[in-house]
Amino acid sequence: MEVNTGHPRRWGILGVLVFSLLAVVLDNTILNVAMKTIADKTVGLGATQSELEWAINSYTLVFAGLLFTFGVIGDRTGRKRMLFIGMALFGLASLASAYSQDPTQLILARAAMGIGGAAIMPATLAIISNVFPPAERGKAIGVWAGGVGIAVAIGPITGGVLIEHFWWGSVFLVNVPIVVISMILIATVVPESRDPKPSKLDPVGVVLSIIGLVAVVYGIIRGGELATVASAEVLVPTLFGLAVLGLFVWWERRIDHPVFDVRSFVDARFSTAIGLMGIMFFAMMGGMFFLTFYLQIVLGFTPIQAGALMIPFAAAQLIFAPLSQRVNERFGAKLSAGVSMGVVALVLASYAFMDQNTPVVLIEVIFFVQGAAMANIMPPATTAIMESLPREKAGVGSAMSNTVRQVSGALGVAVLGSVLSSSYRGGIAPALDGLPAGVQHAAGESIMATMGVAQQLGERGQALVQPAFHAFVEGMHITAAVSAVIALIGLAVVVRWMPGKPRAAKHAERREPVLSSSSG
Repeated sequence: MEVNTGHPRRWGILGVLVFSLLAVVLDNTILNVAMKTIADKTVGLGATQSELEWAINSYTLVFAGLLFTFGVIGDRTGRKRMLFIGMALFGLASLASAYSQDPTQLILARAAMGIGGAAIMPATLAIISNVFPPAERGKAIGVWAGGVGIAVAIGPITGGVLIEHFWWGSVFLVNVPIVVISMILIATVVPESRDPKPSKLDPVGVVLSIIGLVAVVYGIIRGGELATVASAEVLVPTLFGLAVLGLFVWWERRIDHPVFDVRSFVDARFSTAIGLMGIMFFAMMGGMFFLTFYLQIVLGFTPIQAGALMIPFAAAQLIFAPLSQRVNERFGAKLSAGVSMGVVALVLASYAFMDQNTPVVLIEVIFFVQGAAMANIMPPATTAIMESLPREKAGVGSAMSNTVRQVSGALGVAVLGSVLSSSYRGGIAPALDGLPAGVQHAAGESIMATMGVAQQLGERGQALVQPAFHAFVEGMHITAAVSAVIALIGLAVVVRWMPGKPRAAKHAERREPVLSSSSG
């Protein structure tokens, strides 16, 4: 019986895929550093906190809504082709983002970038599953995740350098050369692959998922803007979105060619890995949102310094992600993921004790620990998801993994951003009492808005600075505590449902590539 040894150039192909992914990950981390500048009315677009959230979420919602479709189309028509087309779309939309004239144009251009990203992301993991044999797949996904870690490090530093020396649009323009090089490498190095027995498309499912997700997140963001959840403007879109998502699940169970196969959740390994990834990214992305403002406004670091401060996080990802599969095999998924999730919860809780006087060295140590913990959750969870599905459905499996991650991240930014916004609004209100009503409302929206008003008022405005810092830090503490509790829910999911280390499975695992090779 023939052994599946994988593609002869598989490690070179992996390098091309990681480089292609660089543009997508780089863009999101760069945007975090650029948010303060984009919010500035003089050198940026004067975007409000809500518009900044939508600049992130417009990309994420389009990305998440189209992932399944593009995963299926890639499996059906060719993953290399989808990757190539996705890179081209992403490059063109990056150009449009760079030259946006107002926040609305930026939000629309970012949504267009989401279309390209949705074609790129599932194709990368699907190609990895296709060119690597099962025995090496976990290690390859670890390297892939480590590559994401490099992009996380390069992004903020690159963004900081560009923001300090050029205009804010340069953070999007930097994607273009990466896209061009990627397209040349994809065309010459990456092999084509597709599902020999493709399923039909499911346009109804796609439309329902997009409508449901957009409505839910819109409702949550409105809650943050209005600082209440009791308004019809919040409840109506949120409940409507949940109802549409319920209809989506019903439809997917009813048809024989679902874009999202809900029956996959019967597999405990798959459903636990999906749930764990969703909970972790909800907590982490919401937490990262406030860190940008904490580092640049409260602690006063420049964009490039704030970017450099993220190096320990990325370095830990780079070091530990490729080793995570070995840790997983040595101690079992339940123990390794459980300990890591517990550490993530502690890290998030530690943000609730940071203030204006927190030593930078301590922040750096916490970032490193956070990166190391995440590196031991992500690759094993991704591998579990990919291995729970047939190899020919790799694009759909990758799409499921990425959709949950992106949607959870978007909801994390929306929900925890709303918690931060509501808390800040309440904390800063007493300091704004002497200002005109219209100015009070504008200055109370976010710390960026308060600092803007303080600058306009000159010496009189200096009295607002310390109350703004205090209100923001208090809001950050509450938000960090909420995100830590959510991470603890993730720990409970691992302890309750994650499979432990299989007994006497070593020999079976070694034989698995031989036994399963004929099916791929």
